[in-house]
Amino acid sequence: MDKIIKEKIDKRTFCIGIIGLGYVGLPLVLESVARDFYTIGFDTDRSKVDMLMANQSYIKHIPGDTVAAINKTGKFKATSDFAEISNVDGILICVPTPLTSHREPDMSFITSTLESIYPYLRKNQLVVLESTTYPGTTEEVMLPIIEKSGLKCDKDIYLAYSPEREDPGNKDYTTYSIPKVIGGYNRESCEIAAYLYRQLVVKVVPVSSARTAEAVKLTENIFRSVNIALVNELKVIYSKMGIDVWEVIDAAKTKPFGFMPFYPGPGLGGHCIPIDPFYLTWKAREYEFPTRFIEIAGEINTSMPHYVIQELMNALNEKGKALKNSSVLIIGLAYKRDIDDMRESPSLKLMEILFEKGAKTDYYDPFIPSIPKTRKYKIFAGKKSILQISENVKEYDAVLIATDHSSIDYNKLVENSQLIVDTRNATKNVRKGRNKIVKA
Repeated sequence: MDKIIKEKIDKRTFCIGIIGLGYVGLPLVLESVARDFYTIGFDTDRSKVDMLMANQSYIKHIPGDTVAAINKTGKFKATSDFAEISNVDGILICVPTPLTSHREPDMSFITSTLESIYPYLRKNQLVVLESTTYPGTTEEVMLPIIEKSGLKCDKDIYLAYSPEREDPGNKDYTTYSIPKVIGGYNRESCEIAAYLYRQLVVKVVPVSSARTAEAVKLTENIFRSVNIALVNELKVIYSKMGIDVWEVIDAAKTKPFGFMPFYPGPGLGGHCIPIDPFYLTWKAREYEFPTRFIEIAGEINTSMPHYVIQELMNALNEKGKALKNSSVLIIGLAYKRDIDDMRESPSLKLMEILFEKGAKTDYYDPFIPSIPKTRKYKIFAGKKSILQISENVKEYDAVLIATDHSSIDYNKLVENSQLIVDTRNATKNVRKGRNKIVKA
């Protein structure tokens, strides 16, 4: 390993640049500054840069006081000026990797980032991609653009891949406590990246190549996707049999071996699980290999919002009402409880289906006061959450629980509602008014 770089890391004169200051990048900034590294955060969104420099946060579980604390150290600066890349020693890229409308990998955030930074690269810098992607991205996408600088990744630039493993809102595991998988373009790149990350996280897991590290991340989330698809399918069939799938899972998980509980829902949300499996199915076509199992799981999971709306329609029909012109209140816009992250949230799909079927829809989410502009659901941009859920829920023909935020009093919600469609088993402990509840 390069002795000069090692010494700079040891003496904390190694400057870290983190590109993308979202749910992955900003927590990484906090760990970097906490470990006494001077850190420059880069983001093309000038509003994020301005907020950070003003001691403000735009992520719920990272308070403004925490941002103020890192600013106070004098070891952090946020900027939109990529010319500053020439001043950093390690570049950690944490930008989005969404899907296109045809469910193919959208590499535009990665490529635009690399196009912005390559003119400012210099010898002996470390470049690490953290964004989730398909096996081969580091070598096939990153390397050619980096080498447009005239620098070579086998002798001038150290190149590696280390997948992010963030779980927003998880109080048990933080950026520091989650082990970091690292694969390098070559052995020395892996060694340098591993040495740096050992200063930032509790454990580093080096693997043989960047491709292997890329595959690790996909495998983790495909595992979750197919198991969620399984319980979603069980939910549908057990419901027809009059069996509560949540009760089945709770009983099954008492077995101390051979079973791991997964839970059904209204569809997949978050930046990883709804997207990552399709990265592998796309790449697998290059090898003429069909990923049938993964694709079936994807079909099941993406069908869940339609299943939920069908169950809502059936429940309204039982009351002699049509879905068209009915008023529906959706509880929860975030993709999971107690966070403000609505990336790929199934609630947005539910709202779209309801809109298309002529229902009048409102939502309540204490963490998302209004809907920002999104790539797919522009029609809802600016729509605001109702201010509270109390007796006013009686005005709605149905209340659809899409996210089970813990701050909600579900006993009162059921008491004041005409009809509850519960996709999260949030009402499991409600005793009065159970005749109003339909699980979906």
